[in-house]
Amino acid sequence: MKQKKEEHSFHIPVMGLGFSVDSPVKVAHYGISSVISIVDDLLMEKMRKFYSEKLKLHFEEISEKIGDFRAKRTTAYLNLVDKIVKDNFENLKNSIYEKGGEIEKFLSLLPDSSWMKKRFHHIKENVDLQEAVSWLKGHLTPGNIDVNIMTKVDKANTKNGEQLPVEYNDAHAALRGFANSKLNSSLVLSAGMNPRLYSYIENFDGFYPDQNGQIEKKIILKVSDYRSALIQGKFLAKKGIWISEYRIESGLNCGGHAFATNGYLMGPILQEFRDNRDVLLSSVYEILQTALKSKGKPCPYKPPELKITAQGGVGTAEEHQFLLDHYKVDSVGWGSPFLLVPEVTNVEPETMSLLSKAEDTSYRN
Repeated sequence: MKQKKEEHSFHIPVMGLGFSVDSPVKVAHYGISSVISIVDDLLMEKMRKFYSEKLKLHFEEISEKIGDFRAKRTTAYLNLVDKIVKDNFENLKNSIYEKGGEIEKFLSLLPDSSWMKKRFHHIKENVDLQEAVSWLKGHLTPGNIDVNIMTKVDKANTKNGEQLPVEYNDAHAALRGFANSKLNSSLVLSAGMNPRLYSYIENFDGFYPDQNGQIEKKIILKVSDYRSALIQGKFLAKKGIWISEYRIESGLNCGGHAFATNGYLMGPILQEFRDNRDVLLSSVYEILQTALKSKGKPCPYKPPELKITAQGGVGTAEEHQFLLDHYKVDSVGWGSPFLLVPEVTNVEPETMSLLSKAEDTSYRN
């Protein structure tokens, strides 16, 4: 599995159940990664029907009468999103000779510091356009179709008045739906630790690294401090599961979660991650090696890739760059600003109007 080189230094986090449910369809072909919530199977089934009808694709309903319908709906929707993104990406690559085509938009959205943009223009200016175009087509990659599960949203379900086994709980079914999909992306675990759900990950081969440290289905862990990251990273490593990214989320800025913190500001938290990154990497890798050997699974000859990212409360390009330069994070998540961008998220007119008219009234009596 070829290691993907990220060209953008930002990502679009999950926003609610519906705001970013199809964001990858809209932005992934431009190389931008975004996150879908997969805890509402009915919403995903409705979205699958919507896009199937829009694109004139065959649609067969997965009703509640079908066994394991929650996981099957999740898999079906994610596979459809994967197909649409791949089709959009092929169309983008094929527009490479079109003036004003999608490929121009792809390049215009890249930062000026982009390795790909610099290399393309270098070949174009020093060799020829045909060579530059050929090189570019071979190096373009779409953004990730990542998914999110709030780990505590794990309601038990019943059938004919009888409680179903734990693997049919909401979060368990969502995890299984992702594991059975065609996606080669990441599962974002948020809103606290769920040992039972974490243990369930062990059942799916796609979450384990190969000998080269490549992982088909990676784990991203949302955390609010370094201690939590270390505890959860070691917990999963004991099961042979590697955390590919620790996504630090500001407990003071991001709503919807009850963060177990004392209100620490992002700066000191990010500094602790920056100063202890190597310790986190080596200590968790050591545990991972032991676990994989005990399971008889391939053990990477070096630690798999580890990213540290941040999101929440970022409002300017200067703040974004400061996080990259000073705290050495690999990416910065921009959420709320994208609610004002209909090309990225789904926001109904009433909410859009309220957002656009919002003012800072914190200083008023």
